[in-house]
Amino acid sequence: VVRLTKKYKAYLYLDEAHSIGALGKTGRGACEYWGVDPADIDILMGTFTKSYGAMGGYIAGSQELVDYVRRHSDGGLYANSLAPIVCQQVLTAFKVISGADGTDIGKRKLAAVRENSNYFREGLVKIGCEVYGDADSPVIPIMLYNPTKIAAFSRECLKRGLAVVVVGFP
Repeated sequence: VVRLTKKYKAYLYLDEAHSIGALGKTGRGACEYWGVDPADIDILMGTFTKSYGAMGGYIAGSQELVDYVRRHSDGGLYANSLAPIVCQQVLTAFKVISGADGTDIGKRKLAAVRENSNYFREGLVKIGCEVYGDADSPVIPIMLYNPTKIAAFSRECLKRGLAVVVVGFP
């Protein structure tokens, strides 16, 4: 994809919402996992709500892009900045996940997420579910095909101790 965007002078936007803090050797997301230089991505976006247990998110890119987003986005114009305690939560979680805290807690957690995700994915395939997505990813989409059953599926999973996020058309 990087080669194509360079060849055709297109922009590359990477949504790291589900990969940052969950993929890659030190949890740096899809770029680290796939060996892509983040400098080759024009716009990186991610959240702090999942792996970091906080709130908010980020946009990373050129200084021109960041300045534009700050000046023109509703969030930048009408919302408050993150509270210092939330910033500290993100920084601390990042240090733990990446191993910068001097422990192997992050490494063990990343391995557990990967192993559990793959185990669950394989189990779904074995029972006949149509599973999309990639191995090692904590996001495991399955196709239900009957929109009227989506809410019931969610409730039945919860009754059995499995929290799922369901998405229907459109």
